Amino acid sequence: MIRKYLEFVRFSHTVFALPFALASMVVAARGWPGWRLFLLILAAMVCARTAAMGFNRIVDRKFDALNPRTAGRHLPAGKISKLEGWVLVWSSGALFVAVCYFINRICFVLSPVALVIVFFYSLTKRFTDFSHFFLGLALAVAPVGAWLAVTGHFDWPPVVLGLAVVFWLVGFDIIYATQDYEADKALGLRSLPVRLGIAESLRFARWAHAVMALTLAGFGWVAGLGWVYYAGLAIIAVCLAAQHVLARKQDAVSLNAAFFRMNAIISVVFLAAVVVDVALRI
Repeated sequence: MIRKYLEFVRFSHTVFALPFALASMVVAARGWPGWRLFLLILAAMVCARTAAMGFNRIVDRKFDALNPRTAGRHLPAGKISKLEGWVLVWSSGALFVAVCYFINRICFVLSPVALVIVFFYSLTKRFTDFSHFFLGLALAVAPVGAWLAVTGHFDWPPVVLGLAVVFWLVGFDIIYATQDYEADKALGLRSLPVRLGIAESLRFARWAHAVMALTLAGFGWVAGLGWVYYAGLAIIAVCLAAQHVLARKQDAVSLNAAFFRMNAIISVVFLAAVVVDVALRI
């Protein structure tokens, strides 16, 4: 039963955004913030993402049913009812707000805003070709929120890191969206692959990842990080290049490797580089 709900919200994909939130936490605290705050940040991340993914699955269920790639998802296939989905969304959202209450005042006050941002993405393919940027914004909430959890105020490092996350998501979501090029056109859904075509949208994705790499370098500068961080950034650059080599093949195996394997490596390497760099400076 639990496994069914974890698969429904693609819990395994938490590995993409979570390392950026934890890295922001470590930089903000200049080390370990303590178990209480760590567990609260972790709980907030999981609850917000669960609510967002559940909402996405519910509002897209009719489109998913008409797309051969997504027809087997839990709602179109009848593995989970719409009522079960809504219960999961609203209970996760309520838990997110409750967790933020125990973090600090600013996180609690901004928690409904964060939920609106992560929910809104799911509606954007209906009216804009730039839905990828809204997904990036939704994930960029994570490092900014983690910073606020530690410090209680805004600053430049989480803003720059959030911007890097936006362009990271834009790049790899475009790659992922090329799988649905024909289905999205038929269903009247909008994306950059539908607008530009696959070849041109992949060029746009390469541009987005180049901006991401530069912005990550800027994050290292404003956060006062050193050579260990930049060594990790070099590995990330190689992974980004490999991702685009795989994406050009346009077969299911290569696209899944580009999306899942490369992005998991990028996020884990980023977190490790930040943690080690900060640890060496304590």
